[in-house]
Amino acid sequence: MAAAGPGPGPGAGGAVKTLALVLEDEARRGGGGGYCSGDTVSGQVLLELAGPLPLRGLRLEAAGRARVAWSESSGAVPGAGTWGVAVRAPGPGPRREAEVRYLDIRQSLLRDPPEGEESLILLDGRHEFPFSFQLPQEPLVTSFTGKYGSIQYYVKAILERPAAPDQSVQTELQVISHIDVSSPALLTPVLRSQEKMVGCWFFTSGPVSLSAKIERKGYCNGEAIPIYAEIENCSSRLIVPKAAIFQTQTYLASGKTKTFRQMVANVRGNHIASGSTDTWNGKTLKIPPVSPSILDCCIIRVEYSLAVYIHIPGAKKLMIEMPLVIGTIPCIGFSSRNSSITSQFSMDMSWLALTMPEHPEAPPNYADIVSEEEFSRHVPAYPLPIDCEEQLCCPVFAYIQEFRFQPPPLYSEIDPHPTDVEEVQPVSFML
Repeated sequence: MAAAGPGPGPGAGGAVKTLALVLEDEARRGGGGGYCSGDTVSGQVLLELAGPLPLRGLRLEAAGRARVAWSESSGAVPGAGTWGVAVRAPGPGPRREAEVRYLDIRQSLLRDPPEGEESLILLDGRHEFPFSFQLPQEPLVTSFTGKYGSIQYYVKAILERPAAPDQSVQTELQVISHIDVSSPALLTPVLRSQEKMVGCWFFTSGPVSLSAKIERKGYCNGEAIPIYAEIENCSSRLIVPKAAIFQTQTYLASGKTKTFRQMVANVRGNHIASGSTDTWNGKTLKIPPVSPSILDCCIIRVEYSLAVYIHIPGAKKLMIEMPLVIGTIPCIGFSSRNSSITSQFSMDMSWLALTMPEHPEAPPNYADIVSEEEFSRHVPAYPLPIDCEEQLCCPVFAYIQEFRFQPPPLYSEIDPHPTDVEEVQPVSFML
């Protein structure tokens, strides 16, 4: 609720105790969702009087506009300095301004005064004046406040009195132009790669290569972006990979452009020694609460990019920049896909339980597997001499394959050759 303080004192003909403007959906006013094109804005203007008050009118205005303004730095004046050297002129340069209107609605909340009279008398007490209007069906640009411009929407109530200055109260409307990141254009992956030779002329120490990828182009506030990257350090220097989200604000006025760029989030990787490589298998970078991308305003643009770069001591950093679009409607498909992968993984692992019997079985008898014919065919019918190496032309281990079908002992739970072990009884000595 927006409210204005008391008006001028009684000497000036004022008796207004409270002038306030209340929206029905107060949460949407301050950023708890925001209004969209075609929505209905409803509310009340509250007026509390300490005594009778003559009024000429009570107006309601709803406006929305994008404004850009900045001053160019002063240019150099040729020949103004000593020996004809160009110097910078003192004071600011030309001012650039531009404005675009998106909303302009006016309503009268007070009935007309009686015929022949210029004002209407309101008695003391509390008065309520409801209002309602619909936002245009045409797309509205998202509310935004930046370095050199802003996009603002507001509702304003103006109280007109015959013998005193007008009194007003206003409240801001938060407008959002929704961007669905599930659109096909924003679901395409982005892949970039680049290589840089470290050093100069004949003193090069080797190249540093970088390739990076993100699964899609569109994300929403609060989402974590998984980054896939491969870094190879063939130089002689210790390098550090990093990633950051940049916001770029672009302002246009009078044929000129002004740009402001800032980092809104970043993450850092581990050091990579010379001759080593590093891989990011989905290193996450969370998007902080930022304004959505603004791409449909002719004088203000807000764009985002994900930069993966490498800090190289003594050299210019190697950077890959991939475009991002920050939307308002999250992508449902990717979250459901992740859950389906998890359920599929748990289902595929269920076969492990089937292969583990509750009571392990004994191994099969060797005689049940190898027949007597096969056994007799591979076992020699004559005994080997005592000195095998004297009779054979090669070592004994070369003929070991002839004994590969020798049967192992039969499995039994009872030891067929028990060893007689004497039981040792403890002996105690009495001293």
